[in-house]
Amino acid sequence: MFCATTILAYKGKDASVIGGDGQVTFGNAVLKSNAVKLRKLYDGKILAGFAGSTADAFTLFDMFEKMLENKKGDLERAVIDFSKEWRKDKYLRKLEAMMIVLNRKHIFLLSGTGDVVVPQDECICAIGSGGMYALSAARALHAHANLDELSLVKESLKIAGEICIYTNTNITTYELRD
Repeated sequence: MFCATTILAYKGKDASVIGGDGQVTFGNAVLKSNAVKLRKLYDGKILAGFAGSTADAFTLFDMFEKMLENKKGDLERAVIDFSKEWRKDKYLRKLEAMMIVLNRKHIFLLSGTGDVVVPQDECICAIGSGGMYALSAARALHAHANLDELSLVKESLKIAGEICIYTNTNITTYELRD
């Protein structure tokens, strides 16, 4: 479990949304409250979020973006090839990191061990220390509320930020629409 990050992704009927809190901690101190842990990749057609160290994030985002370019934006092929590279590289496989990547068709969790996971819900995925709080809130809102995708992500992250000490309510979101 990675402290100091909460990333939540939701793939709904009309949009795909990823959101993250802004808190960066070092031990028990908040270093920054307005960090952006998300990226738009492949000309804004792919959304990504990261839990782990900042240096690892930049390394993995750059590597994944190159993989997307090589695969001409095919997210499924890119995540599989990316995980192979991640696993076989003796330096990268030691990174303590997780990523969520999604477009309008797919959502994947990429683990620090090089695994590619399609979330159980197939439309909701969360990582980071507040990830399980955000995931629980998103599942409940998905099942029992009539919210648009962006509102669902923001409300779920707000709930997580009110519970998890490593998560704040300074939320950034990115959205893809049909």
